[in-house]
Amino acid sequence: MKGEIPMAKNLYCIVGESGSGKTTLTTMLAKRYGWSPQYEPVDNNPYLEDYYHDMKRWSFNLQIYFLNKRFKDVVEISRSDKTIVQDRTIFEDACIFAPNLHDMGLMSDRDFDNYTDLFNLMISLVKLPDLMIYIRSSVPRLIGNIQKRGRSYEQTIRIDYLKGLNDRYEEWIRNYKGRLIVVEGDNCDFLNNPRDFGRIADQIDAELFGLFSKH
Repeated sequence: MKGEIPMAKNLYCIVGESGSGKTTLTTMLAKRYGWSPQYEPVDNNPYLEDYYHDMKRWSFNLQIYFLNKRFKDVVEISRSDKTIVQDRTIFEDACIFAPNLHDMGLMSDRDFDNYTDLFNLMISLVKLPDLMIYIRSSVPRLIGNIQKRGRSYEQTIRIDYLKGLNDRYEEWIRNYKGRLIVVEGDNCDFLNNPRDFGRIADQIDAELFGLFSKH
């Protein structure tokens, strides 16, 4: 696309809901392949705790904050000569999170339209990553993982909110046009089972370095 921001040497992205294991897999892949990890900003987010206590009040503020941070990541990655593995992408914010909030009545039409206009301007300059890895997880699995990690502000997440996100992730992945690997998170303990992690690595190797890979 004319006018695109150039990306890193190679960019591989891990996507999925909160609690699916994105950060863990990002770290493990960075270590295995020598890639440079780019993590989702969570700890210093000034809106996140307020948002989980009052989603309707803070939804627009939070989504604009994330969009700003993600676009800064895009620019930073574009200046890198490294191969980068990224935890969450700019695409998820506008294709999944903001529409889910709007559909649930937690973001007004006016705010959603404003947000979408801004995203469309930004995304016109961004190309798809070289490989997307989607961790598919059921809502019960996500809830269990969220409870385990014990972030206080996440303990009030609504189940219908997680279900809406899950449905939107599945729709987005069905229509995704780039190179994609799907990890079945409910049946794959890549953190504790080396065989499970090995199977993911085998899929990546086949996609990136195999005989018919598009490298």
